[in-house]
Amino acid sequence: MAFTDGDVTEAKAAIEAGCKSEDLFRLGLIYSTDLEDKGPNFVEAHKWFNLAVMMGSQPAKAYREEILMEMSKDDVTLAQRAARGWLAENRELLSSTKKAA
Repeated sequence: MAFTDGDVTEAKAAIEAGCKSEDLFRLGLIYSTDLEDKGPNFVEAHKWFNLAVMMGSQPAKAYREEILMEMSKDDVTLAQRAARGWLAENRELLSSTKKAA
């Protein structure tokens, strides 16, 4: 199943509306499968799965471990840096999500 850029936009909008692990997981799933028939992007997938795991998603943890077999150490490092960068840029979003919970 190929996902579209519209699916990515929809998932990112859901995250901005209230950052939930399910939405982060969905982005990981989208990037781990196929986006616009370009194939998977494991660096982006790992980033989103990592963020979902940090918010308690057990399915994201399993998927993250699965795609590790497809990634180089350098790619894993890039994905981890990207996740940390996203966290740094979205502190307000995360704090407002915690307050709402």
